Amino acid sequence: MAGPEQHDERPGDQLVDWDLAARTATRLVRPGPLVSAAEARRVVEVVRAAAAASPPHVARVSQLLVPAGPPARVVERGAWARANVASFAGLLSPVVGEALDERRARTPAGRLRGLGVARRVTGVQLGSLLALLSSRVLGQYDALGEGPGTGDLLVVAPNVLAVQRELGLDLRDFALWVCLHEETHRVQFAAAPWLAGHLRERARALSGDVLRGPGAGADRLAQALRGLRGAVEGARGGPGGPAGSGLGLLDLATTADQRRALAEVTAVMALLEGHADVVMDEVGPSVVPTAATIRRRFTARRSSSRGLLDALLRHGLGLEAKLRQYADGARFVRAVVREVGTGGLNAVWSSPAALPRPEEVADPAAWVRRVHG
Repeated sequence: MAGPEQHDERPGDQLVDWDLAARTATRLVRPGPLVSAAEARRVVEVVRAAAAASPPHVARVSQLLVPAGPPARVVERGAWARANVASFAGLLSPVVGEALDERRARTPAGRLRGLGVARRVTGVQLGSLLALLSSRVLGQYDALGEGPGTGDLLVVAPNVLAVQRELGLDLRDFALWVCLHEETHRVQFAAAPWLAGHLRERARALSGDVLRGPGAGADRLAQALRGLRGAVEGARGGPGGPAGSGLGLLDLATTADQRRALAEVTAVMALLEGHADVVMDEVGPSVVPTAATIRRRFTARRSSSRGLLDALLRHGLGLEAKLRQYADGARFVRAVVREVGTGGLNAVWSSPAALPRPEEVADPAAWVRRVHG
């Protein structure tokens, strides 16, 4: 299949070969479950119907009334990987471009000749990481990119089918359950129009600090990507070794300020994922008759990932023991709702100042006192 559309050169293109990343991801993605053409069409139809049915249920439970979004895109693994290459390019290109400019300013010209090789290495590393994740992600709402795909809600049909088969679930119920989660993410960012820019700025600032550290540039980025790939492989018992092995961004965030910034981003992710988990469960058995069974079986194999950023945070950053995003975020949401109701919880979408601080994810009463007095 074709790679991403050609584009004008961005600053970061000289540090990461994005087109090579997309080609590598497409080449390395693993095939999905073996199905007939008719069965594949049926699965896609079931997923599309589930995505279309999700918005009113999410609106009812979340009490967040936002304009409808475009229809979900039901995609195969390669399309998901290529979409995330484009998202990474939009998010990181300005950051790596600045890092490159700083490197050029302090490096003799002769020592910059290896940049062409380094950018290809980084492209291959990114592509191979995305190929690995492409078989694990069920769905994703892309809020952080800056390109044509930003704001797209993606559901990876082969992965929905694979997990449904693995866990012995009802396909229609499971597809709806997954789509409820992803629709909740769309609603979160629509209810808080500032949120995508806030997270994008924090992610870029943190990435820039990390990439400007010792060994800055493509080599450092490739090193982090290798570590992330090894960590994700290790989390599923692959050749990467034990979960959390390898070099991730947490290892590169060496200063107190960087670690605090990383903890703040992770706290927001805990909120987003926990809130989506609560909404998908609160929709209830009248809509998803086998919801309790799905939750029980799915929780037992939680090493699976739903979104790229979540996968990297949980497996690549080594923070699972500190902030277990789904469990801690869901506990935070449920505790706040018990105290101040769903309307009180929804104050969290009002401004960056209302987002939970890292310590408040584990102490919801502290957030209630700070935000509601």
